Amino acid sequence: MDQAISLDILRRRRHLRLAAGALLLACLGAALWGINRLVRPSVAAADLVIAEVRRGSVDNTIEAAGVVIPVHEEVVTSPGASRVARVHAKPGQRVAQGDVLLELDDRDIRLALDALQEQLAQQENRIVGLALERDQKLKQTRSAIELLEIDLQSARARHERNQKLRSSGLVSGEDLLTAELNVRRNEIQLRQQRELVEDTRRSTASSIAAANLQKDILQKQIAQQERLLAQTKVVAPFSGMLTTLVEEEGASVAAGQLVARVSELDNWRVEATLSDFHARQLAPGQPVRVTQNGDAVDGRVRTILPEIQNGSIKLLVDLDQPRNAHLRNKMRVDVSVVTARRADVLVIDGGPAFNGMGRQPAFAVRDGHAVRTTLDLGASDGKVVEVVAGGRAGERFVVAGTEAFKDLDDIRISP
Repeated sequence: MDQAISLDILRRRRHLRLAAGALLLACLGAALWGINRLVRPSVAAADLVIAEVRRGSVDNTIEAAGVVIPVHEEVVTSPGASRVARVHAKPGQRVAQGDVLLELDDRDIRLALDALQEQLAQQENRIVGLALERDQKLKQTRSAIELLEIDLQSARARHERNQKLRSSGLVSGEDLLTAELNVRRNEIQLRQQRELVEDTRRSTASSIAAANLQKDILQKQIAQQERLLAQTKVVAPFSGMLTTLVEEEGASVAAGQLVARVSELDNWRVEATLSDFHARQLAPGQPVRVTQNGDAVDGRVRTILPEIQNGSIKLLVDLDQPRNAHLRNKMRVDVSVVTARRADVLVIDGGPAFNGMGRQPAFAVRDGHAVRTTLDLGASDGKVVEVVAGGRAGERFVVAGTEAFKDLDDIRISP
């Protein structure tokens, strides 16, 4: 005989069926969630760099590579073709003004100097000889003049006597004419001797002047050789750091070849190199920020070098702190030339997700998703970028880590 099932059993069975259905729904939901996770891609938040749009200031900068150089630097060149005889210093050494850095072989210069001094001595002897010759000629001429003056007096006396005797008929007309001609001959000879004195003086003075001119030329050549001889001892032009030196003894050097360079210590400027594409944006006086290992030094553009080499232009930067203790000669630094400044604009931290100025794709962070949108970017100083359009204050964007989903329109950001 069948017995009726109790209400407790029926209630228990109904509860079990409900529990089984709920469990089945939960499993189904979990399966659907897992399938959604597998089908719809996501990116971990730890792999992204997210920045928020905010109000601030931004400098429009042009980035350049720079190298620290001394403000004051002098080079010493070889005075002529020679060889290094002896080295007294080493590159990197601190030197004082006048310190001997190296010595060049001076034998050829000394031989040339000796030859010039011999020529000078010969020229001085020639000048003395010309003066003695002049004095001798003048002495002879003056003696001849004295004798001619006596002869002239005698001829005049004879002529006067003949004139008196002629009136008495004691002297013939021929004798009177002969006496008169003798007077005139003596007068001509006397005038010639006196002119010879002036001619001798002028001729000798011209020869002596030419000899003195040659003497002056030799003295200048000797002075030049003496300067070259002094330059064979290469000395420091001022106190500083010896940055370059020909160190090999016996090495040949050409005339005008650099043998040493001395740079001023603790007084620096920067030589920056950048693409000539930015040449029109550059101007002397523009602010500059120089950074190296996180340390920043401000400065200004001093000079824009006119020459363009291999598509690059160079400029010199004066630093506000040229004696900065962290700077070293030839140190490489980053240079940011400020071409414009904008205040109270929308800015966002820069990153590899942004590519220069203008309209470009970007990913906005909304409700746990990175959604493709468009931003119009403006000025940038390498740290922050101006948001011209496409973003609002408080809105967040992915600034780094978009490489894996740059072609998608939407991707979920997982914790």
